[in-house]
Amino acid sequence: MEFWKMNGAGNDFIIINNFKGNIPDEKFPYIAETLCERHLSIGADGFMVVAQPSEEYKDKADFKMLFFNSDGSLGEMCGNGARCICRYGYETGLSGETQRIETTAGLVTGKRISERTYKIRLNDPSVIKLDEEIKVGNKSVRASYVELGDPGIPHSVVEIKDLEKYPLDKLFELGRSIRFYEGYPKGANVNFYELIGDDHIIEKTYERGVEDFTYACGTGTGSVVAALTLKGLVSGKDVKVDVRGGRLNVDIDRDKKDPGHINNIYLKGPTNIVAKGDVLDEELEL
Repeated sequence: MEFWKMNGAGNDFIIINNFKGNIPDEKFPYIAETLCERHLSIGADGFMVVAQPSEEYKDKADFKMLFFNSDGSLGEMCGNGARCICRYGYETGLSGETQRIETTAGLVTGKRISERTYKIRLNDPSVIKLDEEIKVGNKSVRASYVELGDPGIPHSVVEIKDLEKYPLDKLFELGRSIRFYEGYPKGANVNFYELIGDDHIIEKTYERGVEDFTYACGTGTGSVVAALTLKGLVSGKDVKVDVRGGRLNVDIDRDKKDPGHINNIYLKGPTNIVAKGDVLDEELEL
């Protein structure tokens, strides 16, 4: 089984091509959980499968992307993963300068900006709830809830003052508590942020399915900027978001007739091809 290892702003992924359908779909959760284990196998935040578009998307998409979290659970979509898979599509000839990808959350389009920089249009928000008061344990937390796509990718957006200095162990506990908040039926990725300048944000994400902090979360970054744009705290134009793995840039289009509605969220950032080769993991049983 051939694979590529890539990362987008530090969010890392294993990618395989299953266009011929040689591997049955029911095997993918097991493969994902096995290969993403960092100490026993290749290691990654997620596992992505490139496949033939479904009948519904055969005239709309260049290929289909199946995304699995490192625990083997199926994810709706992944923003940094989609940027990586756009580059994979371009460099393997599956798509051109513009990429059209079928995902579980709907159609995602991408564009090659340069050799390593790719920009994607994230799924539109299907749910936005600004500044809700939620109870986690004995704490009261103010959070905005955003779902991108349909079915939606759930995100909880939480402001933390002095985020860089906040003790990581306490942030982990808070992130895990919010991730499993009973009011979030699918759980949530928890995106902690601090606004540090005009259109400049720092962000840390506790990611659902990884159950830890990741170096970046593309859909989470889009959700943070969407919430802050609607609240009037950022312009929505070329908003800089610094994450552990680098910098992401977000542009948002608001509906001129309905400023409370977002038409488009664009995510731009770096991609990196780390390795290409054959999976030789002797523990993997196929």
